[in-house]
Amino acid sequence: MTKHIARTLVTTALPYANGPVHLGHLAGVYLPADIYVRYKRMKGEDIIHIGGSDEHGVPITITAEKEGISPQDVVDRYHRMNRDAFSRCGISFDYYGRTSSSVHHETAREFFLEIENKKIFNRKTEQQFYDATAGRFLSDRYVTGTCPICGNQEANGDQCEQCGTHLSPTELLNPKSKLSDATPELRETMHWYFPLGRFQNALEAYVETHRDEWRSNVVNYTRTWLNQGLNDRAITRDLGWGIELPISDPEAKGKVLYVWFDAVLGYISFTREWASLRGDKDLWRSYWQDPESRVVHFIGKDNVVFHTLMFPAILMAWNEGRQEGIYNLADNVPASEFMNFEGRKFSKSRNYAVYLGEFLEKFPADALRYSIAMNYPENKDTDFSWTDFQNRTNGELADTLGNFVKRSIDFTLARFDGLVPWDYCKESLNTVFLDGQIDDIAQHYEHFHFREAVSCTMDIARAANRFLTQNEPWKVIKSDRDAAARIMSAALNLCRSLSILFYPIIPDTCDRIHSMLGFEGQIGDLIRQGDSIWDQAKMPGLLKGHKLKGSSEILFRKIEDADIEPELKKIEQLLAEAEKREAGAAVERTFFKPVISFDDFQKVDLRAATVISAEKVKKAAKLLKLQLRVGSETRQVLAGIAEHYSPDELTGRQVVLVANLAERTLRGEVSQGMILAVEGADGRLLVLEPSIEAINGSQIQ
Repeated sequence: MTKHIARTLVTTALPYANGPVHLGHLAGVYLPADIYVRYKRMKGEDIIHIGGSDEHGVPITITAEKEGISPQDVVDRYHRMNRDAFSRCGISFDYYGRTSSSVHHETAREFFLEIENKKIFNRKTEQQFYDATAGRFLSDRYVTGTCPICGNQEANGDQCEQCGTHLSPTELLNPKSKLSDATPELRETMHWYFPLGRFQNALEAYVETHRDEWRSNVVNYTRTWLNQGLNDRAITRDLGWGIELPISDPEAKGKVLYVWFDAVLGYISFTREWASLRGDKDLWRSYWQDPESRVVHFIGKDNVVFHTLMFPAILMAWNEGRQEGIYNLADNVPASEFMNFEGRKFSKSRNYAVYLGEFLEKFPADALRYSIAMNYPENKDTDFSWTDFQNRTNGELADTLGNFVKRSIDFTLARFDGLVPWDYCKESLNTVFLDGQIDDIAQHYEHFHFREAVSCTMDIARAANRFLTQNEPWKVIKSDRDAAARIMSAALNLCRSLSILFYPIIPDTCDRIHSMLGFEGQIGDLIRQGDSIWDQAKMPGLLKGHKLKGSSEILFRKIEDADIEPELKKIEQLLAEAEKREAGAAVERTFFKPVISFDDFQKVDLRAATVISAEKVKKAAKLLKLQLRVGSETRQVLAGIAEHYSPDELTGRQVVLVANLAERTLRGEVSQGMILAVEGADGRLLVLEPSIEAINGSQIQ
């Protein structure tokens, strides 16, 4: 039985307010959400778009400390910067909030207290790094050290950017505090934990209910976590910036809510703020707590489990035992893959990015919106390139859509006094495009297939352009003015239909077409709940005698090579800087470590070992789990070589094992030693093999 949808709430992932948003963010989250919301509004549906800034967490405090300013100064700057950039790009939020607001703090505390009073949280004492010089516990991002997988000496306590492995601070070799450069010490501290495992069965049932409608990447990421079993997850941190715990317990002193727990609740608090501005403080409940309402989260693939497991579990905890005030779980979570930039992943930390605000200072928003929509990373990673952007703007927007609209209006102004010269019927309009095409576009939007929707819309523009070119009204008018009038009436009605169909994608351009066609106001002014503007694209909307504006304009100016040349040079510079950093890192790795004595070296036990089996480690793209035969023993070793060897390539191979290395636990697996490898000139790790047929288990002298 199909659920009746009375209204829809769309949310978009909250960007950290510690830097500007880039085109990767726009492509993966905000543009597809905006296109979807605009389409739904045109269909006359009740839908709102809620977004905002994530203003808590360690990245904020690190930025503040680097610049010598307060965290509030940081979030004020970037919240304003990103909000303005989104506005200039036409992202039509109904409300754009911030997690530092009093309403958000109130909402997060309400959730904490509700779950705390139900005794759902667990309290655990754990060992965490403490900087005695700075006098504070260190969150993962405040610890740096050597990655145990790739040897990167500047790995962060949560992740190594060089190899991508997710880490915990205690897994780092030679850890250092970013606050004082001192070696931190482990001290006990107590934290609140959310028991995700308590909701495992309910979450599995929830995911199963949506497995046929969610994207495969969303289902697969989620099932991977479920298959491994859900564990307790900390929801508090020792940090001075964030939402303080609303209890008087002495153990709560100096602790704030962990940002993963706090940020997703912004979707609720921002909706509450929106409702208050509308003059109805309880209106938000209609979107979050009415069973006939629908919630849709637009996110990137790196945020999937936060929205399919963690946030739903928080809501389940709130709902537990309640008869009213029950929150709806998300109906869909259309997560995108990544959009890369000229072949490499966007990276704010490495300054390899095109920032949205800077882009819009040079090029029009609609050209960017169209180019990205046509390259939307729905099922696989895609790539933004300046050449592709130039070609799509010039060839599709300027030569196809823009050329058709301008020719149609200019000819009517010149030869028919700017008046629509003929009444055009729906049947005649269908000689250019069929109702079915518009219905197909609508279905693409309904199922979040944005690239297909945009491509099909441009196909109609191409058909309209061909119609005008093939019918040659400039020739026909010389012998048959009525025939030319019929052609031009069709062309003008096609202009109107295209202004409707393209509106979710290039709204500013469509408003300009709307104006040139002689209509007052903007297309958005026509939107009414219960009234579908979208379906009007199927019908003639310009009757005989309708007066056009009286002038035309070029919709898209072509982008010249000289316009993008500075951008291409900037890419060369960024790549050169990246290569320099990588080369520098390579040089650093050639430095010899401190001298050791012969007796120290004698302590190292190197053995010839044989790889019995190899497999990838779940949730660790760089790790292989190897089973080694070493004489009479079998050892398990984790090696960071998954990018360089497939499991089949290693099975049966002889390797050199450091056999007396202390055991370490990585990603929940024990590693009983280390195999030796060397980095080749191309950056590939090459496993060292004995030069002759060694006896398995024998010591290498």
